[in-house]
Amino acid sequence: MDRAILDALGVERRARRAAFVITPLGDGEPRLVKAAEIAGDPDAERLATALRDGRSRLIEDDRGARFIDAHIPEARLVVIGAVHISQMLYPMAIAAGYDVTIIDPRTAFATPERFAGVKLVEKWPQEVLGEAGLDSHSAVVALTHDPKIDDPALIAALRADCFYIGALGSRKTHGRRVERLAAEGFSDTDIGKIHAPVGLDIGAVSPAEIAIAILAEITAVRRKGPGA
Repeated sequence: MDRAILDALGVERRARRAAFVITPLGDGEPRLVKAAEIAGDPDAERLATALRDGRSRLIEDDRGARFIDAHIPEARLVVIGAVHISQMLYPMAIAAGYDVTIIDPRTAFATPERFAGVKLVEKWPQEVLGEAGLDSHSAVVALTHDPKIDDPALIAALRADCFYIGALGSRKTHGRRVERLAAEGFSDTDIGKIHAPVGLDIGAVSPAEIAIAILAEITAVRRKGPGA
């Protein structure tokens, strides 16, 4: 690979930004396409698909055969609240390929015995989320029902443009949440990015079923886009 492309690709990878190396299989030189440049690229549609599914692919059309080498950052899932739903959610999310972190300042809930094999942070979200590296490849799910814990996490997620933001609670609870976020200066469009009640409407009742609904909705948004 050309050194200039390799160096530029390294910059994107370190910054957790998606990038693609397109290599013609016949004549022509490889080229790097950054995520921010997809819309104006001749292969925009194929690149957008590769961005969603994270797969490299061989493509062929009247411009010849080309290989798209996709470099997509690892997806992160930050779960706010060491609750029963979180206990069901985190092992499924790890199996689905997410780098999972559980955040909860309530040390009676956030214990290694209840959350073995996952990153567990016993601090307030506002103390750690600024350093957590939230970005467009991150999902945040707030599950405590406590505005003092959930709201700072939702604010951080909105500011970081996370690809998925979800919050537990009824529509009435979310209505009060909307008022608080509006008071923080967020627009209706911003607040509309929050999935609440969290998870697909599958009639889930138990913590395990709610966790399934949440991960299903995260997957749908990640693979199909915000309107999935």
